[in-house]
Amino acid sequence: MLVLLAAIADSYGAHALALDALLGAVPFAAVAALASFGGYLETRGDVVVAWQSLLWGFAVVLLVLSCAMRSDSVNGVPPLAVSSVVACLIVFAIKSMLAVAPYLRRAVELRPAKP
Repeated sequence: MLVLLAAIADSYGAHALALDALLGAVPFAAVAALASFGGYLETRGDVVVAWQSLLWGFAVVLLVLSCAMRSDSVNGVPPLAVSSVVACLIVFAIKSMLAVAPYLRRAVELRPAKP
């Protein structure tokens, strides 16, 4: 939610609010990445958990990159900072699809009972 808030704040020109939101999102993403990696180490055979862990790590890198680019800018926001926020939103969309995929697979396999 904080990354989405940062993207919306950027689109309205509130770059300081976007930086604050991203700085707040970094610790939450880092803790989620560590917890996800711990879950992966417990269940090494699950590919979805592995991808979730990898994507959390990539999201943390993108968030730190965006914060680093924004902290040094004087006039406006560098394009790389905005691109990394958009890429982070795409990573979160992929993570959502990965989380929903097993449930959709089960829903497709369901068949109605015979009358």
